[in-house]
Amino acid sequence: MGAGVKTCCKLEEVREDLTIYLFKCVIEYMNYESGRRLKDSLLEQFARIPKALSSPRRLELIDLLAQGERSVEELAREASMSVANTSQHLQTLKAARLVTVRREGLYAFYRLASPSVFTLWQGVRGVGEEQLGDIDRLIRDYTGDRGALERISMIELKARLAEEELFLLDVRPEAEYRAGHIRGARSVPISDLEKQLSSLPKNREIVAYCRGPYCLFADEAVALLRTHGFRSRRLIEGFPDWRAAGLPVNR
Repeated sequence: MGAGVKTCCKLEEVREDLTIYLFKCVIEYMNYESGRRLKDSLLEQFARIPKALSSPRRLELIDLLAQGERSVEELAREASMSVANTSQHLQTLKAARLVTVRREGLYAFYRLASPSVFTLWQGVRGVGEEQLGDIDRLIRDYTGDRGALERISMIELKARLAEEELFLLDVRPEAEYRAGHIRGARSVPISDLEKQLSSLPKNREIVAYCRGPYCLFADEAVALLRTHGFRSRRLIEGFPDWRAAGLPVNR
């Protein structure tokens, strides 16, 4: 075989190798671009969740809806917002699939889309407690020394529920009690507690609970009860935390 023919064969081999190499490069680039677009699209979807939670008002609405289904008007009243403003925030939460709506005539009733939404709110609270020193300072500034109020954890309360000497008091609004409460609890909204003191047992320890760890209804209840000679403690957590833990509830 002549030198010219050998050179042509080698050039052809180089051309084939180059073609294969370029083809592989194109495939890898397409895979990278496809993977990049997928990742960008997924992250964009995930970002809708924290974006929807970026408003303190919307966090409050989630906390309220953790107690049970509520109408727009009820939520507006509890959150001290206008109905229009409340509705706007709810639409943002709905767009992020964090709440769902049920319509009954002219009224719209909202609820959390799933139990995982409350778990998400618990996670936000937990990270805030661990990482933000301002939270402890705010609690002290607005509530004083909460350590002066004896408290009880869910684990201890669960272990003691069967004891006859324990009296469980739900001091949330009655509508929230009807939507769900710790099994065996009696409903006495904080607004009615002072008027109903005479109906409460003096010979039993009273555990008061409300919406959650930052709800002040239970703090107020324990302070009032102890002023009138009752043995009383507050549940550290709230009813939604109890339910999320799979502990016994009634509706």
